[in-house]
Amino acid sequence: MSTSRTDAPAARSRRAGLVLGQVALLAGVLALCEALVRGNVVSSLYLPAPTDVLDEVVLLLSGENGFYGNLAVTLQEFLTGYLLAVAAGILFGLFLALVPLAEAFFRPFLAALMAVPKVTVIPLLTLWFGLGLGHKVIIVFLFCFFPIVYNTIAGVKQTSADHLKVARSFRASRLQVVTKVVLPSAVPTIFAALRVEAAAALVGAIFGEMVASKAGLGNGLTEATSLYDTPRAFAFIILITLVSVTSVTVIDQLEKRVFLKWRPRQSRLR
Repeated sequence: MSTSRTDAPAARSRRAGLVLGQVALLAGVLALCEALVRGNVVSSLYLPAPTDVLDEVVLLLSGENGFYGNLAVTLQEFLTGYLLAVAAGILFGLFLALVPLAEAFFRPFLAALMAVPKVTVIPLLTLWFGLGLGHKVIIVFLFCFFPIVYNTIAGVKQTSADHLKVARSFRASRLQVVTKVVLPSAVPTIFAALRVEAAAALVGAIFGEMVASKAGLGNGLTEATSLYDTPRAFAFIILITLVSVTSVTVIDQLEKRVFLKWRPRQSRLR
């Protein structure tokens, strides 16, 4: 007991020291960048002063240049494509994992399609669907679908054989086995893919907007770089990163607060 009481303050002190070190490093890098630009050592065309970038972030967040309209467009593309990929990827992955013959049949096609660089199909999607919502949603879907399928298959195959035997000994139906044993066992592996693909989905939406779009954060970033407005380009990059970090954090919280609590309850057969 005394050891744990002694270790707790030491652990807190280490964490505080780590955070302070990280903050000091970040502040030092920003101060160096500011000094290099203000001292004309580096051109602001290539490296904007952090204070100028901060000014642009504030301007964008105040609604300048239709920022919130662009944000809404990007979020619509991102969420639509991502949620479709999650639903289709998990369902198709479950189907393949539970039906070995189907997995053997589809695996070569999945491997071939996954190997295709997604950016190469953007011109075709633009030709087929125009500059609207559709082609960006498909891009996001393609960025996310295949990894989710593969992780779902891997998660299902990690199900303990002993758990399956116990379930069958209790005469559980196939649906009960899937919902109370297989899915709970696969949750961590599936969510590992969902976290990574949340960021990949945003990359897909932004890239689609940068290549062919009249709206969205990616289009705003392209406009800023085409005008050599480096501070605004950096501001867009920072805000896009914040959106990405937020999306991954939401997935983390969803896993911790919903599915990891659901897992032990669902693993008990009724």
